[in-house]
Amino acid sequence: MIDRETLLEVFDIAERRRNERRRFIKMAGTAVAATAGASMLAACGNDDDQYAPPVTPTPTPTSTAGLPAGDVDVLNFALNLEYLEANYYTFAAFGSGINSTVQTGTGTQGTVTGGAKVPFADASVAAYAREIAADENQHVAFLRQQLGSSAVAMPAINIDGGANGAFTAAARAAGVVGATGTFNPYASDENWLLGGMLLSDVGVTAYKGSASLISNKVILDAAAGILAVEAYHSGLLRTLLYRKGLAMPALRTNADLISNARDTVDNGFDDDQGISPTTINGGAASNIVPADSNGIVFGRTAGDVLNVAYLNAGAVSSGGFFPAGVNGNIKTSTAA
Repeated sequence: MIDRETLLEVFDIAERRRNERRRFIKMAGTAVAATAGASMLAACGNDDDQYAPPVTPTPTPTSTAGLPAGDVDVLNFALNLEYLEANYYTFAAFGSGINSTVQTGTGTQGTVTGGAKVPFADASVAAYAREIAADENQHVAFLRQQLGSSAVAMPAINIDGGANGAFTAAARAAGVVGATGTFNPYASDENWLLGGMLLSDVGVTAYKGSASLISNKVILDAAAGILAVEAYHSGLLRTLLYRKGLAMPALRTNADLISNARDTVDNGFDDDQGISPTTINGGAASNIVPADSNGIVFGRTAGDVLNVAYLNAGAVSSGGFFPAGVNGNIKTSTAA
């Protein structure tokens, strides 16, 4: 578990997010919004469940009786992805995964393979990592609070940086390393940024692709808020990669290779974009946002998201970052 000094630091990072969510609750005008807002407050007020040993009781799960079954499925699908991101960023920032009290639920509970604290050379990058870790842990807590007893357990997750790790498999498929090479996202600032880009970009497109499937307006509003946070994370990581890539061209090339590999496995229409500069009105321009001609970020279906997570272009139910698959009703990737 994370030590007490680190806990205090994480809580400081998260304080303004709790205040923002409380403001949302106060602004909710309908009875439905008020009910959901109370759940949000409960989720945000129990940071000990995210980072500390269980010195206080876990919040009593709320009922999902008022949520359509389809919304429950979408939220559980998102929860699987948040388990993955939260563990990656929490290990990188603090050297351990998410707290055991937020891993239980329906389905088969798994363990995390891999994960390590990054020896950050740049203090600002380390600070970004801690903030992102705090956000992702809060996403896990929030989704679990909304789902209550319907929340799925954390599935088996592979975030290892060794020869048998999902990051290495992804890097080999992308051509970032050779057929026998390894990719350790915890080895350096730059490797951590590449690993984060691989996951965060997909998180943005997952929330965008699922938005139209959510019926409850309060949950849709909250999902839009999470999408915005994921987009901030993705934009930050892509910006750092772009800037560092000016002095390290190979870094920018590797980011582009990762983007191309995602497009290969998700059976999409070449929507994914790397970070190499483009030209606008005859002048060089960055490529921070993977948007279409209307300036709108593209979305992935749940099946396409799982193609990337499973590192497989076919219709499968496990692999890659989820070696035993995900929990819930949405679990199969899209057929090639």
